[in-house]
Amino acid sequence: MDQLYLVKPTIEYKDQAIQYIKEHIEYGSHINGCGGLDRYIEDYEGWLDKIDYEYTMEPTEKRVPAETYFLVRYSDNKIIGMINIRLCLNDNLEKRGGHIGYGIRPTERRKGYNKINLYLGLLVCKRHGISVVKLDCDEDNLGSKKTMEALGGIQAKRYYDEVDGGYVLRYEIDVDESIKKYSKIYEPLIRK
Repeated sequence: MDQLYLVKPTIEYKDQAIQYIKEHIEYGSHINGCGGLDRYIEDYEGWLDKIDYEYTMEPTEKRVPAETYFLVRYSDNKIIGMINIRLCLNDNLEKRGGHIGYGIRPTERRKGYNKINLYLGLLVCKRHGISVVKLDCDEDNLGSKKTMEALGGIQAKRYYDEVDGGYVLRYEIDVDESIKKYSKIYEPLIRK
């Protein structure tokens, strides 16, 4: 498998980032973990400003500080996925959403990339002192469920999401335990 790495979004990735979002739209796929890029497709530079602000903002009941990254394949420098990491949780995110949103572009799915994406996200969480990561996925999203379980995720609850409709599974991952247990699997797949 190709090596992957996380990179903070920059202007150099503009065309690729827009193509990433357009691919999701073309395939009729949900766009997760993109830090709102789908709402800024005509204003990429504005989105860069937004995510810079979000990293340094003070938490409120509406928003919390977050970091957004591109998951890039080393061999061709292609954006394969994205991940958005919320550095703390407010009451709303405690109930719905959790710490991490992530996704892989439709044409690159079912290759194991999202497990590496999540593993890299856990490394970011560790740097920020987050010891237990909470993540949600729709009950019928088997790919995301398998990704969380592959990194030691334990189902903490199942609830009905009044906003989007449908049942959601909440998983929790012990960050240190997951990194220790899975480092031999995922570290060789990371480009440093």
